[in-house]
Amino acid sequence: MINREIEKQLAKHFFKGKIIMLSGARQVGKTTLIEMLLKKRKEKVLYLDADKADVRELLTDTTSTYLKSVVGNHKIVFIDEAQRVKNIGITLKLFADQIKDVQVVVTGSSSFDLTNEINEPLTGRKYEFMLFPLSFSEMVEHHSLLEEKRLLEHRLIYGYYPEIATKPGEEKELLKLLANSYLYRDLLTLGQIKKPALLEKILRALALQLGSEVSYNEVAQLVSANQETVEKYIDLLEKSFVLFRLPAFSRNVRNEIKKGKKIYFYDNGIRNAIIENFSPLSNRSDTGALWENFLISERMKYLYYNNIAAKKYFWRTTQQQEIDYIEEQERKLFAYEFKWNKKARAKFPKTFIAAYPDTKTHLITQGNFESFLGL
Repeated sequence: MINREIEKQLAKHFFKGKIIMLSGARQVGKTTLIEMLLKKRKEKVLYLDADKADVRELLTDTTSTYLKSVVGNHKIVFIDEAQRVKNIGITLKLFADQIKDVQVVVTGSSSFDLTNEINEPLTGRKYEFMLFPLSFSEMVEHHSLLEEKRLLEHRLIYGYYPEIATKPGEEKELLKLLANSYLYRDLLTLGQIKKPALLEKILRALALQLGSEVSYNEVAQLVSANQETVEKYIDLLEKSFVLFRLPAFSRNVRNEIKKGKKIYFYDNGIRNAIIENFSPLSNRSDTGALWENFLISERMKYLYYNNIAAKKYFWRTTQQQEIDYIEEQERKLFAYEFKWNKKARAKFPKTFIAAYPDTKTHLITQGNFESFLGL
């Protein structure tokens, strides 16, 4: 088994009087992680799979008296795929308020924001955690830094979904299955997406613009939709942990782009499956974009799992001066340029350095990237 970095954090929060919620994209290993965690505990566990209709019925519009009879003498209740349950927030509130000696653990394959039923009922009653696909550091721990660096090109192409990383030779087939609707099934089942074909067009357009500033208006024209629909679908894809947005950094320079957005995918393999391109890096024109996506998504995992508060940006001016990635921690700025070539050099724009003279600048290549990812 591959140990997950967040397991220790989860374990520390048991029996502290709150619901434990673990969310993340489908197939990132949420159920496996919770099952591993629960096997190490001595308490009796009740497992409820909300993918099953009778379980959903049991947990919908219920009462605390009925829930107590269901729980019986179990001390831990594990509700898997909880977003499938209508009004799940009300049910979890009953657990939190009326059955306080039982620890409830909940997983959801999409952001619970999609259901709009969790946050208000559970204010002050929950610990929230997020699980990403496997991380570089998790795989280093699993088999060694040397081995993981040898697999770097493979990761840039096929990504870090657990099933992909653990089943060599089946990557293309498995990634195509994931990318062809399974990954955003919740958007369809929850009725958020009315036009699946349009969703796929938007995803492809965004995948092809990886590493570039994205114009919602241009994407709308490309897919023959209106801008509001495109923005809504991108927001839903972000809440489903398929992709995330990086805003533009702007403070001092007159011609800084202020409202720009870059869009990255949480996983390189999903991005490549969407555009149906698994060619080796030697045959690709998007190696730089894949490297950038890999580093930024891995950095997000590192910051999250280590509870490091940081604001994340890119920087660009209307004259096309650019910095790949900027991080702000405790009011200090760190600027990063990403180059796949080990021998590459980076020039940080004089305009930026003059405006933000205390910024620490770093060039990240294959030769030193592990330090950027916390190793």
